Amino acid sequence: MNRIFATDDCLAKFIVRIGLGLVFFPHGAQKVLGWFGGPGFSKALAMFTTQMHIPAALAVLVILAESLGAIGLIVGFLSRIAAFGILCDMVGAIILVHWPNGFFMNWGGKQAGEGFEYHLLVIAMSLAILIGGAGKWSIDRIIDCRIERNELRARL
Repeated sequence: MNRIFATDDCLAKFIVRIGLGLVFFPHGAQKVLGWFGGPGFSKALAMFTTQMHIPAALAVLVILAESLGAIGLIVGFLSRIAAFGILCDMVGAIILVHWPNGFFMNWGGKQAGEGFEYHLLVIAMSLAILIGGAGKWSIDRIIDCRIERNELRARL
């Protein structure tokens, strides 16, 4: 349990965590709430299961990773778990959708779809959070400090 919350007061980790959470929040809100022109939960679930042939349980996990994961990253709660969910989401997106389109984004509008360069950046950011934790101004840091204090008291 300690390893899930373990982090420090690193500002760089905070910046990566907030950036990733803010980028993913609108994607999750599209899929859960229908905000930002999104389909909402039932239509997003139907799209994943019928058009992309993703099992319903995995489709729900994708939606949760993008919605609750984004919120978790923004507030810094269970950041490693949230980052892992988003990492898995991006690996799946590369494999199922973006690999055939090559590396680059479709800046010129000449490709059949978007490449996977964005997804690699998200994977790198997620790995940074998985390895280093939530950083400064996170609920994980508060919990980590309490765990450390309780362990110190137990040793005394």
